[in-house]
Amino acid sequence: MEIFKEKWSTAVSKVTIGATSAEGGTRDYSITVGGETTLPFLHFEGEIPCPPVIAMEVLDMIPGEFPDPLKACFEDVWDDPGKWAKKCVEQYGAKIICLKLISSHPDEKNSGAAEARAAVRKVLDSVKVPLIILGPGVADKDNEVLAAVSQEAVGEKCLLGTAVQDNYKTLVASAMADGHSVIGESPIDINIAKQVNILINDMGLPLDRVVMYPTTGGLGYGIEYSYSIMERSRLAALTGDKTLAVPIICLIGQEAWRAKEAKAENPAWGDLVKRGPVWEAVTALTFLQAGADILVMRHPDAVAVVQKAIDDLMGKKVAAVTAR
Repeated sequence: MEIFKEKWSTAVSKVTIGATSAEGGTRDYSITVGGETTLPFLHFEGEIPCPPVIAMEVLDMIPGEFPDPLKACFEDVWDDPGKWAKKCVEQYGAKIICLKLISSHPDEKNSGAAEARAAVRKVLDSVKVPLIILGPGVADKDNEVLAAVSQEAVGEKCLLGTAVQDNYKTLVASAMADGHSVIGESPIDINIAKQVNILINDMGLPLDRVVMYPTTGGLGYGIEYSYSIMERSRLAALTGDKTLAVPIICLIGQEAWRAKEAKAENPAWGDLVKRGPVWEAVTALTFLQAGADILVMRHPDAVAVVQKAIDDLMGKKVAAVTAR
């Protein structure tokens, strides 16, 4: 029987995170995501040159509401983002670190540019993997801290976020000046996602330095709607819409661990130590099938499960890593 194969007209752009010494950076390797010419894991139909990758999340302050399963993994290092990142890399095998600058949020410490730069420097000096840096998600503070950390990490080809429809110019200008890529965020709306990418591109940042974050819901909390938006975006990308033909990032950990099923003590729901990581893993596996290229995750057990799934779905192909 002949297998029916869809014919796609457009490839997803490739985005590279991390710069080695040969490129003027200090990372041990760079990682490239994107490049697909077919839907997730349909190897018979097109090319998937770069496997999806998992980034482990690190915060720049002690988290206020981490459930016990996460606390057990990180409370010995969570007072220092450098040590936290090092544990993720050396003990849990993280290929990328995602540093979230939550201390600069007005509802947290309302810290400023100097503190943000110090946190980024600690992580850059502690580990030599590619780095994603996320601001607090408040316009004024994002503009303040992300412009500063962009300069602190100049030449390292970090992925900075997030740029939104009403606040993107400062971040995009900083990324262009300092050699970074940008995450464009939209509120689970395909038209806004496209518009954000157009605005970023119109400032002069090429689409091979743009990653899309369509926002996501955790398992049981709108995941099906998020899935459908991501799937529609990828279908549009493969059929000619180049403004949507960029890699997708999903912040799995923060969404999955918001669910009461992942963090609440309830004997009827089973062992919390196992339930939380499973909730995160299933959320991640779902978005893998929707087209996610980068998964930002928290619990090492969930990371291990999802990494094995990626290896199996990719036929154990090695990630698109460029060594120094």
